[in-house]
Amino acid sequence: MAALTGAELGTQTSFPIAASDIRRWAVALYAPTAPPRLFWDEEYAATTRHGGIVAPEEFNPFAWMAASGPPEELESFDAGASGQAVERLLGFEAPATSNVLNGGMEVEYGVRMRPGDVITSVRRHGGYSERTGRLGLMLFTTFDTEWTNQHGEWVKTVHGISIRY
Repeated sequence: MAALTGAELGTQTSFPIAASDIRRWAVALYAPTAPPRLFWDEEYAATTRHGGIVAPEEFNPFAWMAASGPPEELESFDAGASGQAVERLLGFEAPATSNVLNGGMEVEYGVRMRPGDVITSVRRHGGYSERTGRLGLMLFTTFDTEWTNQHGEWVKTVHGISIRY
């Protein structure tokens, strides 16, 4: 199973980000209050250090649909009661577990997403670790998803963990 560490699990490319996508995301994110002007007022945003509208860091250009890479490709990794889809996808025998939990996530941010950006997301297997808990041995599986824009600039990395027991 250690051989899986670093293996690419899937890639997606977004459609170009529209200013209206950013505005709608910001409205939903900040409701019931008004979102910061940086996310919807082009004239104001031009006077900031960003030089124009940028997306909130939490913005997800894959929320509705990807331009390439079927959404189910990335969604299927945690599918099933046992969370064994990753190993099966890569041709390895999955460990004998019967339950899976979301162990949380951590996000590191780089450059901001802007209208017109096309984002590429690459998900990799980050590795395994084990711990003993009240219910017995637990397997922690990490996933690292890196986003870059059309210029190759790093946008963000999401580190996610699933816990199987």
